[in-house]
Amino acid sequence: MNDTVTGAPSIDTAALGAWMDVQDLAPGAPIETSFIAGGSQNEIFEVRRGELRLALRKPPQNAVPGRDDGIYREWQVIRALTGTDVPHARAYAHCPDPSVLGRPFYLMGFIDGWSPMAHQDSGGFAEPFYTDRDSRAEIAFALVDGVARLGNVDWRSVGLAEFGRPDGFHERQVDRWLSFWEKCRGRAGVAGMDAATQWLRTHRPIDFVPGIMHGDYQFANVMFAHGRPGRLAAVVDWEMTTIGDPKLDLAWCLRDWPLQGQTVSNSTNYMDLTTMPPREKLLAHYAEVSGRQVEDFDYYLVLARWKLAVVLEQGFQNAGDNELLQSFGRTVDTLMGSAAELAESTDYDVGP
Repeated sequence: MNDTVTGAPSIDTAALGAWMDVQDLAPGAPIETSFIAGGSQNEIFEVRRGELRLALRKPPQNAVPGRDDGIYREWQVIRALTGTDVPHARAYAHCPDPSVLGRPFYLMGFIDGWSPMAHQDSGGFAEPFYTDRDSRAEIAFALVDGVARLGNVDWRSVGLAEFGRPDGFHERQVDRWLSFWEKCRGRAGVAGMDAATQWLRTHRPIDFVPGIMHGDYQFANVMFAHGRPGRLAAVVDWEMTTIGDPKLDLAWCLRDWPLQGQTVSNSTNYMDLTTMPPREKLLAHYAEVSGRQVEDFDYYLVLARWKLAVVLEQGFQNAGDNELLQSFGRTVDTLMGSAAELAESTDYDVGP
């Protein structure tokens, strides 16, 4: 049985079934599929066959050819994480042959959990965390725990030795992202851009211990297990993963997190942080789980805010009539301003 949602993408279940037979995935059993979500980069389907409940991930038919490579990179990551303590979907099979479903795809285990993005009307929280506000700290610590465990995976031993270029990672950051900024530049200037950029050029972390870096680690890209205690069911959406600096993932997910006594602005965050632990406690938890020092976290926080501003500026410059993308302009201003403000106020002063 194929998708029942009118207008939703569909897949050829006969072709998929024949391929799954060869992979020894419930051979011969009937298949049911349903479209879950999708956009310009990925389509996700639920696949049921026999006792199997799987998720199929592939590029849409009109995606650029490079997305096929991206799908394979995602597959490499979830396969490499097998046997680690990082919550992730089980890797079942990868199909590089576009003749089966029109584009390469892979099958992974279906995640039984909840996403903060599906609970925006309740501050990003499912029950019991929405009602029991004191329990929300469990969600925050689980988020940080996930990024700590990911960064601690021995990336060479799990088969990702050639997955990125960690050498010179921080030396490349400013020039790499400035090249994107210059390509999309359409405004006369953004306040704080020059100050934050110059600060990043003259500062570096205390140390750099390469590890698996998700690249977009945040509440939107994790799923939590049902019920208490709050714990991760899986980290998802691995298309930006590389071997880099895991502490940049930490800064990415904590970039709006207030310190003790600070007012929560939620300027770029879709979660209600008002009842969450302050940033200091989350950094201490990360240091304990990861074994990494966090005395240089201000450097990562400036870099994360600056980098996200560059990324969102690209969307803003190509917004057209898209109201969401148009709103990115204000967010860019806020992010770049906060990056510059932190750069000017921090006492962190470790140079290249």
